Amino acid sequence: MSGSVLMVQGTMSSAGKSLMVAALCRIFKQDGLRVAPFKAQNMALNSFATRDGREIGRAQAMQADAAGVDVTVEMNPVLIKPEADSFAQIVVMGKPWARLPAGEYMRRRSELWAIVTHALDALRAQYDVIVIEGAGSPAELNLKRGDLVNMAIAKYARAPVLLVGDIDRGGIFAQLIGTHSLLDADERALIQGFIVNKFRGEPRLFEDGVKILEERSGVPVLGVMPFVRDLQIADEDSVALDEMPRAGRANAPLDIVVMRLPHLSNFDDFDPLRAESDVSVRFVDRVEDVREPDLIILPGTKTTIADLKFLRARGLADRVGELARAGTPVLGVCGGYQMLGQTILDPARVESSETQVAGLALLPVVTTFAAEKQTVRARGNVTANHGLFAETRGLEIAGYEIHMGRTQVTGEALLHVTARGETATADADGATDASGWIAGTYFHGLFDNDNLRHALLANLAARKNFARGASARFDRAAAYNRLAQVARLNLRLAAIYRLIGVER
Repeated sequence: MSGSVLMVQGTMSSAGKSLMVAALCRIFKQDGLRVAPFKAQNMALNSFATRDGREIGRAQAMQADAAGVDVTVEMNPVLIKPEADSFAQIVVMGKPWARLPAGEYMRRRSELWAIVTHALDALRAQYDVIVIEGAGSPAELNLKRGDLVNMAIAKYARAPVLLVGDIDRGGIFAQLIGTHSLLDADERALIQGFIVNKFRGEPRLFEDGVKILEERSGVPVLGVMPFVRDLQIADEDSVALDEMPRAGRANAPLDIVVMRLPHLSNFDDFDPLRAESDVSVRFVDRVEDVREPDLIILPGTKTTIADLKFLRARGLADRVGELARAGTPVLGVCGGYQMLGQTILDPARVESSETQVAGLALLPVVTTFAAEKQTVRARGNVTANHGLFAETRGLEIAGYEIHMGRTQVTGEALLHVTARGETATADADGATDASGWIAGTYFHGLFDNDNLRHALLANLAARKNFARGASARFDRAAAYNRLAQVARLNLRLAAIYRLIGVER
């Protein structure tokens, strides 16, 4: 018997679809249902490795975590990862399928319909409920032909649809009623409820608004969700960075700067740092904003060479080098690690037309790009024991790798990798310079390891001659529970349960 389906669509990008799906997944799990998320097509640079070494959108991994299940490629069968020069890598069922310009993908996406529907059918055979996420808006009229992710999949699954609007951006009536009116009659029939999201203030102040929405559209409003701050839940893409304060946390004694690269990926790597009360994390893309931080992080990127050129063009590469030579700690993650090396080689032109590019020359490593992508969960322990990583030797850590380069290290490795996926290894990862204050690694999720994060921050604090107070325990489960509790208080859950054929 096929599981029930419920779809969450939005009036625009960043209306709150991903978090609404996560909230519903957590609620259904708490109430004893076997539930899984699904998004047919995701466009994002934030991604995650499945247990079998494949790649999916980070948002679906987060939603699966909220649902209490291990993420699989069926939950996000198509992932689009934008690159420089209007190209994108198309990942299908967790593996690279093609590298295409935008127009070519639009012409070829019909080839993926059978894959998408098969993935959804497979999930419905395993779970009681599938919560489906749309993308952008279903009323993008110029994109409806060949649609894989909005009303086409809703009609295929005969899924009741909740339409989410973002009242914080304004124009909530135009968003919800306008989107509803632009849909075809058979599509409008699938819209079974509106959700007003990100409301600031007392919900009763919007009671007249609820009546207007219902009278004008004939669609019931099934919730007015408040604006929820500091959730510590992974965001889908870097649009979320626009909502973060550029100045960071005021008066925090530790100041960490992350380079905001044009193709920055997996910026949720730094959520655990942002959760620490004595740490300010600032994402910067201008030299004047760098100032004199306690740590500079070069994050992951989909296009290392293009983003390295961006750093040079903005003067940021020179500033990073200047500060590093003056003693400022620098940490590179994935693509950022590659940038810190002596040279980046691209003989097969995987990323660009250049076969060799000079790195920032801050680490004794050379990276060579290859067509095969490394996508795997990994475990290991720290081998470095000085500088930024002082007092950390032997700490066990977990993370994941998503990269296309192989890096040769001539200095000290940072980590001993004990397992990749289910395979035991005895490999090395990462590197440090002689001082230990400049380091790099391929491990995403490094800061999710509480003991390691606390030790690194203590080492930074010691350089400033202050002792840190109690460190935070980064707990995504608590964040999911908090989100679910807010949703329970503000959604008409009995009506939503009726939509999936369950009486509560």
